[in-house]
Amino acid sequence: MLVSLVNPEPAPPGFRPPLQARSRESLQKVLAAAQDVLADDGFDEFTMTAVAERAGVSVGAIYRRFDGREQLLAAVKDRLLSQLEEDLAGRLRTADPSLEGVVDAFASAIADAFAAGGQVWPDLLRSPAKSAMEERGWRALESVRHLFEQAAGRYRGEVRRSDPAGALAAAERMMTGALIHQAAMKPSPDGQTTVQTYARQLSDMAIAYLRTPDHR
Repeated sequence: MLVSLVNPEPAPPGFRPPLQARSRESLQKVLAAAQDVLADDGFDEFTMTAVAERAGVSVGAIYRRFDGREQLLAAVKDRLLSQLEEDLAGRLRTADPSLEGVVDAFASAIADAFAAGGQVWPDLLRSPAKSAMEERGWRALESVRHLFEQAAGRYRGEVRRSDPAGALAAAERMMTGALIHQAAMKPSPDGQTTVQTYARQLSDMAIAYLRTPDHR
């Protein structure tokens, strides 16, 4: 059975977590508004005032939780990555019981998570590296890797490479890296491959690689 890797952690510097249910609901409202502002108006227009207006709260209410814009951005990224981790764990639990089923579910879940974030991801992924945001990103990559390893490891015997564990790790890195790159790119106005089509292509490539014996 897959285990969740989304564990409670100490609050990052500059963020004061709520203790009561009503305050937690208010925080989620602010984070949803922050995500909307980032998606609609972009990184340069992302301000505490804009988020407060979208959420229908005072600017002071936001500053009671966050020291500034960078801490709020880090909280938005954490929210999106937590959703990604939880959705991925659920999709892998219900994946078709085969190597192909796990690979397909993995690529599809990552693609859906990035698509759900819309135009938020390009700005979050391209923004200057901040310690809290960067560290959270690395933890998410580790979580994603463990979830795939746990699910796909059951079908290691179906892998035809000389090093099945190494091959599965390479397939995961290829799919994750390619989908992160796709998420970081602004959509082109002249049309592009849909994210799910791209996920299926990556899944096909990963399965072909895993099913093909070493050439040397």
